[in-house]
Amino acid sequence: MIHRHALLALAVVACLLPLAACKKTPTPAADTRTPAQATPEGETADQFIARVNDEFRKMYPELSAAQWLSNTYINDDSQLLASKANERWLSQLNSWIEQAKKFEGQKMSPDTARTIRLLKLSTSLPPPRDPAKLEELTQIATKLEGMYGAGTYCKQEDGEKRCRQIGELEDVLRKNRDYDAQLDAWQGWHTISVPMRKEYTRFAELANQGARDLGFADAGEMWRSGYDMPPAEIAAETDRLWNQVKPLYEQLHCYARTKLNAKYGAGKGEVAGGLLPAHLMGNLWQQDWGNLWDILAPYSEAQAGNLDISGALETMYQEDYRERQRQFAGEPEPEQQVELEYAAQLDVAKQMTERAQDFYASLGMPKLPESYWQKTQFIKPRDRDVVCHASAWDMNMAGDVRTKMCTKPNEEDFTTIYHELGHVYYYMAYNKLPPMFQGGANDGFHEAIGDTIVLAMTPKYLHSIGLVGAQQQSDEALINSQMRMALAKVAFLPFGLMIDRWRWGVFDGSIKPDRYNKAWWDLKAKYQGVAPATPRGEEFFDPGAKYHVPGNTPYTRYFLSHVLQFQFYKALCDAAGHKGPLNECSFYGNKAAGAKFWAMLGKGASQPWQNTLQELTGGQKMDAAPMLEYFAPLQTWLKQQNEGQQCGWRTPAPGPAASETKPAAES
Repeated sequence: MIHRHALLALAVVACLLPLAACKKTPTPAADTRTPAQATPEGETADQFIARVNDEFRKMYPELSAAQWLSNTYINDDSQLLASKANERWLSQLNSWIEQAKKFEGQKMSPDTARTIRLLKLSTSLPPPRDPAKLEELTQIATKLEGMYGAGTYCKQEDGEKRCRQIGELEDVLRKNRDYDAQLDAWQGWHTISVPMRKEYTRFAELANQGARDLGFADAGEMWRSGYDMPPAEIAAETDRLWNQVKPLYEQLHCYARTKLNAKYGAGKGEVAGGLLPAHLMGNLWQQDWGNLWDILAPYSEAQAGNLDISGALETMYQEDYRERQRQFAGEPEPEQQVELEYAAQLDVAKQMTERAQDFYASLGMPKLPESYWQKTQFIKPRDRDVVCHASAWDMNMAGDVRTKMCTKPNEEDFTTIYHELGHVYYYMAYNKLPPMFQGGANDGFHEAIGDTIVLAMTPKYLHSIGLVGAQQQSDEALINSQMRMALAKVAFLPFGLMIDRWRWGVFDGSIKPDRYNKAWWDLKAKYQGVAPATPRGEEFFDPGAKYHVPGNTPYTRYFLSHVLQFQFYKALCDAAGHKGPLNECSFYGNKAAGAKFWAMLGKGASQPWQNTLQELTGGQKMDAAPMLEYFAPLQTWLKQQNEGQQCGWRTPAPGPAASETKPAAES
């Protein structure tokens, strides 16, 4: 999920998540013209912004098409097209920013003033003014993303070379409880990023140059400037929110460690200092612990009712596959067998997506356009490399919306679909706005939309759509339901912080290239309380094994979204007239809640996020109190379970670089 949660590195304010590090290539004339030459005689600031919006809308489909191809057909040709499209975009952006300078201090409308400010923040990849450096930056950015997408772990088994990509390796961590098999899969995936280190080091240098050319201290400061507040304040704000929820995470961590020790033995269930072993958390990055349900479920199915969503989806797939076999004339050949499996996988992935669409439609939102079903990548193609990381795409700002996934029939991917459609419905709601306002109120908003819907996927809702059995109304059933949600939502919180804490340190120079890996694991220990079971020296580049690093997607948005989604959820439950404990609310089918949500989505980035938040929730401040209210029963139960345990963990002594990894804005 947040796994999901992602979206490509293109963080254009106008799309704020979909593609992959937008950049555009200038013509020679665009490189050499001066702002005066580029600006029509007598053009006002308002006219300038109208022109920018028009030019952006016209160039956007070409950019998004190139990015789509580079993600769904990974080869040298598609990467070249994407790199050049990105270069054109960033060169054009540089031109607009330069032209905007002549309007400083002039009278203009509030919308124009906001758009000019957003121009400088409209990409996560700040473009250097030097055309040669810009070209180099876009080439590296495209190459890094391609390296991730084609990542494969190969080794000799029984005298033969066996190669596995991310999906198969994730399956090992998801299903296999053999300690060594999980360690092999985890270590194997982390080999794919080793060649990225040199490229990423240069990438950071060039991104910083671009940020300085735009007037920022470094790329990290630029990223932190996109929140309608001074950049130093967003760092302090995330610390404040983390301190609200940290006690809940620590209780969950303590409980998980006890269960892992019981499963694997005290010598393997934890790493020295009480840290959780990275390869045993059911997820390549330890960001979502939902795959450990078989180990961490508080009560058995007999006590609390069945919540095995993955099992139900797998059964759906097997039934579809068997039906295709029955309808096949004769005994299928091996190749035909594979085709039947592929067809069943595609059919179930579409059914999962239709179920997610149904939730949004039940709120009064429109159904997805027919083009969505024709152009979306639902499952991994058999004939080529693709970026499997789930993402949502607005291809033309006019209704061509898509998602890209390598869907498998399991709970994680099922909830990811609901998440990705949140982006898609945001696109559809704000497509009427000028292009430069087509984005989330802040990037955390964009990530929170679909997850707000996920919170409303209560056991009662899941039973109503046939994925789980009838749930008993009992304390055990409540705790099981809360644990299921906490393994995704609470477990993610520190991970949502540490990735950008690492990158901010890289960008501001406090984390040097020769300490990249140590700083990464020092931060994971500090925030998540996890550690590798075997040494990870500087011969590795483990940050690159997480898509958002080579994909250059800022990550603080995901932490903020995990706070905001509970605020949104509470507001929508209130709008739906829900009475009773917050965790029991599902607003499925409630048109009043849907209308309020849709109205918020339609505002896009047209006003400060504080105003948009107030219109939905009644307050202008991000607050983790609704999350704590939601999980109050679980937190009480965890404290009881952990009684007598030594909770918390000890972090390794930090090295010189890692001790200084706080963001520059705080130093």
